[in-house]
Amino acid sequence: MAALKNTPPAGAPANAAEARPLHVAIVMDGNGRWAKRRGLPRSLGHRAGVEALKRIVEAAPQMNIRWLTVFGFSTENWSRPAAEVAELMALPKRYFETDLARLEREGVRVKVIGTDEGLSRDLVKICREAETRTAKNDRFHLTVAFNYGGKADIVAAARKFAQAVAAGRARPDDLTEDLFEGQLMTAPYPPPDLIVRPSGEQRLSNFLLWQAAYAEFIFQDVLWPDYSPAHLEAAIGEYQTRNRRYGAVAPDDALATG
Repeated sequence: MAALKNTPPAGAPANAAEARPLHVAIVMDGNGRWAKRRGLPRSLGHRAGVEALKRIVEAAPQMNIRWLTVFGFSTENWSRPAAEVAELMALPKRYFETDLARLEREGVRVKVIGTDEGLSRDLVKICREAETRTAKNDRFHLTVAFNYGGKADIVAAARKFAQAVAAGRARPDDLTEDLFEGQLMTAPYPPPDLIVRPSGEQRLSNFLLWQAAYAEFIFQDVLWPDYSPAHLEAAIGEYQTRNRRYGAVAPDDALATG
């Protein structure tokens, strides 16, 4: 199934000032620095980050956001100290144990993307349970990227298509951008309109590499545990000032340049 496109419909204004992002992706960054500044263990920073996630998931539907994708643990994070990795591994369990009933009740559909490689059976089980219990919900879609990497996502999609070709179910010439997007872990959801990274860092860190092709990027100088709905609203306000042309030229610009 091909992924939905986030290109504007025919006749829609190119300027985003009249629109709000339907799909927002967030790199949840700064937990460790938040803890260090307070003289606390990094583990407490990660736990505070879970509370920030709860705030944003609760507020996002009120901002007309339909899809929210959050980056919780990357394939590169395995290189961190073993104690910190263990704490990070416990975060989805902590989040779903405390909030899954509310998510289910409030119409939130949960999707966990990434690879199961290296994850405990208990962790995989609770992630699958969250997906199963919310599978019929459609009010709001929460995607948690956990043990995820954008490069690995693209390689896995390419491998799926190669296997289809090898099995005779497809030909190389069948491959299109839409078909390829349909093989990505985020399918069938649309690509993000807006990618936000708090903490002052300004890089993508292997997050949604294919899907970010025409997303707007906003970097905010606030650590994730301190992130609030007001910060997200500010990011949306900045997004609305952007002129999203999707590689085209706005009519006024074309007239001005001849």
